[in-house]
Amino acid sequence: MTKRLLSVALMLSVLAASARAQTKESLVGTWKLVSAEDTTDSGEVKSAYGHDPTGFLTYTADGRVMAVIANGGRKPLSSRDKDSAPVEERAEAFSTFAAYAGSYRVTGDTVVHHFEVASTQNLVNTDGVRFVKIEGDRLKMRTPPFVAGGVRIAYREFIWERLKSEAVGN
Repeated sequence: MTKRLLSVALMLSVLAASARAQTKESLVGTWKLVSAEDTTDSGEVKSAYGHDPTGFLTYTADGRVMAVIANGGRKPLSSRDKDSAPVEERAEAFSTFAAYAGSYRVTGDTVVHHFEVASTQNLVNTDGVRFVKIEGDRLKMRTPPFVAGGVRIAYREFIWERLKSEAVGN
């Protein structure tokens, strides 16, 4: 009886570990941003990209990742020619938009994005660690701690929803 209980416990442990682990295949596709929130060390929760942000995250089967996120409520520039817009407007446009592309690798419940191009040049040739969990068509993604605007953020949590594939040309 004891061997059987140990066997069942081991099987449940293996199943639980495999349920936590993500695979590259489970991430492949395009995801739409649902929410992005920062949680400070003191437990305060606030929106990371303003009210109702928009974004997309795409993983390809050959190991590429692309992400774009725009703050909710962004204002248009006063000119369609971005170079003619006042510097203040351009600064606001830059500070309310994030984008990057590069490669990624998956290990267990961790995805590492290697930034090859980014709207913030300081990210290029660095890695971004993300702790991930997929539940149905939802991808929950958390960052390790970091500092933003002089405030230590315990983690940023993104919730993404998988987009259904649509036939091209429809």
